[in-house]
Amino acid sequence: NPPQDFEIVDPGYLGYLYLQWQPPLSLDNFKECTVEYELKYRNIGSETWTTIITKNLHYKDGFDLNKGIEAKIHTLLPWQCTNGSEVQSSWAEATYWISPQGIPETKVQDMDCVYYNWQYLLCSWKPGIGVLLDTNYNLFYWYEGLDHALQCVDYIKVDGQNIGCRFPYLESSDYKDFYICVNGSSDTKPIRSSYFTFQLQNIVKPLPPVCLTCTQESLYEIKLKWSIPLGPIPARCFVYEIEIREDDTTLVTTTVENETYTLKITNETRQLCFVVRSKVNIYCSDDGIWSEWSDKQCWEVEELLKKTLLLFLLPFGFILILVIFVTGLLLCKRDSYPKMIPEFFCDR
Repeated sequence: NPPQDFEIVDPGYLGYLYLQWQPPLSLDNFKECTVEYELKYRNIGSETWTTIITKNLHYKDGFDLNKGIEAKIHTLLPWQCTNGSEVQSSWAEATYWISPQGIPETKVQDMDCVYYNWQYLLCSWKPGIGVLLDTNYNLFYWYEGLDHALQCVDYIKVDGQNIGCRFPYLESSDYKDFYICVNGSSDTKPIRSSYFTFQLQNIVKPLPPVCLTCTQESLYEIKLKWSIPLGPIPARCFVYEIEIREDDTTLVTTTVENETYTLKITNETRQLCFVVRSKVNIYCSDDGIWSEWSDKQCWEVEELLKKTLLLFLLPFGFILILVIFVTGLLLCKRDSYPKMIPEFFCDR
């Protein structure tokens, strides 16, 4: 027989649901056997099922509450208990959905959440299409570790209407699903709720790099270097994009180090500029948001070349002057001896 009392339970976590059931009735003849259950579930409209084999009587996972949920489960008896062949029961099925209120156009538009520098989460949205000025929206959020869903306490407002939320410090919230619901109220018509799920490390926008410097390593090679952005993001988590403009030519390259080398196209280059931006790399997140570009760092390559030549010529010039000076002294001393000898004999 299939499991009993199969149901999908919503504990109020904005999309994190419980699927639970009881053992089938007719297991008296299989008390020595380990019973397993095959569970399949998905959001309605999805092409694929998620499949779980478990011995437990419950399972938890996140769902998109903008859509309905369907699930099914059956009992599995292993071949050791059934004379050599696995036995499967028929399916028990369950569905769950939140009854929508209001037409889809009334829900918030262009929802955007950014986790600035892996420290401060800010979400913003636009009001629904065609809603009146008396419409207002409220944001609720939950992630594993919170006892219950919390409401935003620091709304961003325009003309008295909530259009965003500044979140407080979110303790132990990385690398786990973060659930948000934005619902609304109006005296004139119902407002459709919206549900969102993401992980915070995937929406991080770092600060741009600072302290850009350059060093000419040779006639054509230039070393570009910058400081790692300030904040809690580890150095190993950055990837950088560098845009180098040499006269009318632009080159874009990436690196995971906070330095790179570039070659001048020709020795006649008059100006070379570069900017850098940062992002959390694939070793620390599945996705990320590029920072703003850094301040531009430029220099005149001809001036740099002159300075480089001076650094080489000055020591040689100093040595040459020193050699000339010493040689002159020696010649002066040598010329003084012939004059002294005749004067000596004349006195006598």
